[in-house]
Amino acid sequence: MPFNIMTLSRVDMPVSQAEGLKILERDHFCCRYCGLDGNVSFENALVMSVDFVVPRARKGKKDPANLVACCRPCNMIKGTRVYKSFEDAKKYVLEQREQMRQNWEANRVRPTARAASA
Repeated sequence: MPFNIMTLSRVDMPVSQAEGLKILERDHFCCRYCGLDGNVSFENALVMSVDFVVPRARKGKKDPANLVACCRPCNMIKGTRVYKSFEDAKKYVLEQREQMRQNWEANRVRPTARAASA
C-alpha cells in the first residue's frame, strides 16, 4: 500500500487499467459529473478516467462504490475535496464548470468587441 507523504498515512493503490475499464463500462463511458459521453468521439474517449469520489488522499478506498467514470476536466475541478455525498460533489463541479465557461466567454467576447469599435 503506498504512503501519502503529505499526511504521513497509507493510501489505497491506484486503479489498474483492468479495474478502470470495468468502472468505465459500468458507467457506459459517461462522466458521472458533467455527462460527457466517451463513446461519441475519439477525443471524448481520450479524456475519460476514473475518479475516487472520496479521494485516495483522504483515505478513499478502491471500492467500486467509491469509483466513478469521470472526464479529466471534472476530475481536476473536484480535486481532493471531500463532500457529504456524490450529489454535493456533482453540484460543486457543475457550478465551477459554469463559472469557468462564463469567464471564458466574457474574455473571448471582449477583445472582439474592442477590435470592432476601433
